[in-house]
Amino acid sequence: MTLKKYLLPLSSLAAVGCAASQQQQPNIIYVFPDQFRNQAMAFWNEPEFSSNVEWKADPVHTPNLDSFAKESVVLSHAMSNCPLSSPYRGIFLTGMYPERSGITLNCMAERPESSLREDAICISDVLSANGYSCGYIGKLHADFPTPNDPEHPGEYVSSRRPEWDAYTPPEKRHGFSYWYSYGTFDVHKEPHYWDTEGKRHDIKEYSVKHETDKAIEFLRNTSGQRNPEAPFFLALAYNPPHSPYESLDDCMEEDYNLYKDLSYKDLYVRANADTTLEKAPAARYYFANVTGVDREFGRLLDEVKRLGLDKNTIIVFTSDHGETMCSQGTSDPKNSIYTESFNVPFIVRYPGKLRPHVDRTLLSSIDIYPTLLSLAGLGDKIPESAEGRDLSGILLENGQECDAPESVLYIRNVNGEKDENGLVRGFFPVARGIKTATHTMEIAINRDKAISRVLLFNDLEDPYQMNNLDINENKELFDSLCVILSSKLEEANDIWFREKILK
Repeated sequence: MTLKKYLLPLSSLAAVGCAASQQQQPNIIYVFPDQFRNQAMAFWNEPEFSSNVEWKADPVHTPNLDSFAKESVVLSHAMSNCPLSSPYRGIFLTGMYPERSGITLNCMAERPESSLREDAICISDVLSANGYSCGYIGKLHADFPTPNDPEHPGEYVSSRRPEWDAYTPPEKRHGFSYWYSYGTFDVHKEPHYWDTEGKRHDIKEYSVKHETDKAIEFLRNTSGQRNPEAPFFLALAYNPPHSPYESLDDCMEEDYNLYKDLSYKDLYVRANADTTLEKAPAARYYFANVTGVDREFGRLLDEVKRLGLDKNTIIVFTSDHGETMCSQGTSDPKNSIYTESFNVPFIVRYPGKLRPHVDRTLLSSIDIYPTLLSLAGLGDKIPESAEGRDLSGILLENGQECDAPESVLYIRNVNGEKDENGLVRGFFPVARGIKTATHTMEIAINRDKAISRVLLFNDLEDPYQMNNLDINENKELFDSLCVILSSKLEEANDIWFREKILK
């Protein structure tokens, strides 16, 4: 496919608005809790779903997601190209890989060069230009924190150093006219937010419940949050089940009680889990937050139905990345090619347009932007800057034919060098990899760009990725995957392609 790298001016988007067809266009609700792994949904153990995966579901209580899945297209092999909070959000919002979105690393004050491009054409820019009322609720984590606290001009939003949290001013909201958000702040029962006018709200309540309350207010339009005559796009970004997950300060007790008496044997059903790790007790709190998200998502779905919006609303449930939770012997929950981190939920419901079923199509996060716009009838408004594939033809019951992707590109970056002020400049592309229908491969390099590690797994025969195949004993397989990886790197115009690192 041809790369689409260049941005169009926002003025050109306004010129292609389609107000005449507003009433037929579907609403879109995009719900993406942070660090919610695909395995943490109970329906995967049910016969109609289990035949599409090679692993067992976690022992979680997710009755609302289970019901939602039966009404939706469920993609069993959705992958997060760069399974890290900020880079994923850059991909989702812009439809561009991290190098072009501007977000190559998690956003924080020591990384001034990792931040969402102000000139990027975000999905919300396109929808807004085509008549949608756009709202954002919850965690953004896409901006480099600057000293721009609206209540204390010239200061950061807290005294923490380095700062991670950020206030997003109106000029950086990319078409979102309703705003109730923050950068990143991991205190689940004492969250805070900045509203559309820049006023800060400090809340003493479980963040998932509070954000669902605000989403319901948006749906009801209680205070004129949106144009009632226009379709709407609502992005709802919960922070849980993201860490912390260490105590009842981090989840609701009613949810924790479902798991508190389970042994490690009952909690950890995956053969690759190491329960001797210090992190092992966290599973109970993590699963409690999974259930908390499920309950509030169910409350949102009930309100959509009560308001009569369900028939003409596309609802997506997904996540930015997974959570390893003691698998593979690592304490890092994300930013790895292991299935627990790389594979994410992707469930989409659109009554009358999408036939409920499970699909094994390899979806990349880079594909979400064009696919959603196309599902909304705006396929001809996808900007040239969008780099992913429109996969709506695969999802739609009466859609157009389109080629299913044969692979997904994996990207892992780490800090570049620090300058004299201790600020990170650039990034180092420490690993690239590929996921096909049958195999997973990662190649990692050191700072001298020599190979430091190769991971190679047969995902069908070894779903828990416990047997790293020897590349010398599997040379033909390794070579064939390198050819696929090379093609994906070229397609993405990735730094590994430009600097010929793979060669």
